[in-house]
Amino acid sequence: MCTQRRNGLNNVIPAKAGIQEGWPGVAKRFFVYIMANRRNGTLYVGVTSNLVQRAWHHKEDVVEGFTKKYGVKMLVYFEPHETAESAITREKQLKKWERAW
Repeated sequence: MCTQRRNGLNNVIPAKAGIQEGWPGVAKRFFVYIMANRRNGTLYVGVTSNLVQRAWHHKEDVVEGFTKKYGVKMLVYFEPHETAESAITREKQLKKWERAW
């Protein structure tokens, strides 16, 4: 935990668990993920660099759009990627898949 001394008082700065941005030697990770509204229901495929935050956004209906409209709230699959480009390429592959596959 970090503290700062200001005017004789200790002010605590809360840690941001899971945040890796700006840390030397730590590469940013990207994730392709699939969300669903129920078993055999509506699917959503997306890409993010912060999977925990993005899943929370879907679950809490923070952002207007497809997932809010169809109640897509369950994270059912994810895979990590080293680069944004590889994650986007994989996302496009998954979006072309047929459900029967």
